[in-house]
Amino acid sequence: MKDEADAYDGDRLLAVLAALANPHRLRVIAALAAGGRNYVSQLAREIGISRPLLHLHLQKLEEAGLVASRLELSSDGRALNYFEVRDFAFALTPAAIAAAAQSLTTKPEP
Repeated sequence: MKDEADAYDGDRLLAVLAALANPHRLRVIAALAAGGRNYVSQLAREIGISRPLLHLHLQKLEEAGLVASRLELSSDGRALNYFEVRDFAFALTPAAIAAAAQSLTTKPEP
């Protein structure tokens, strides 16, 4: 069986680290982990940022595979976009970074 850390190639590792390198995104992950899935308006109120800004951060987190979204209809017919944290774990060790570096598709800067 493949270790979870093996699933992170170089490009995916960069995307995850870039997504987590922002205090708002860390707060989003923390809020969703603590409170479970939530819709955008409520989550924006809890974190204290605007919905458009939250959407940008959620998009980055979703692109990195750290959160997932699902559009649902409320009882009054409104469309609510719910987000939840996806399970993730990886060991950030020198060996894991060396292995991930071997699969990078981006070219090093000269």
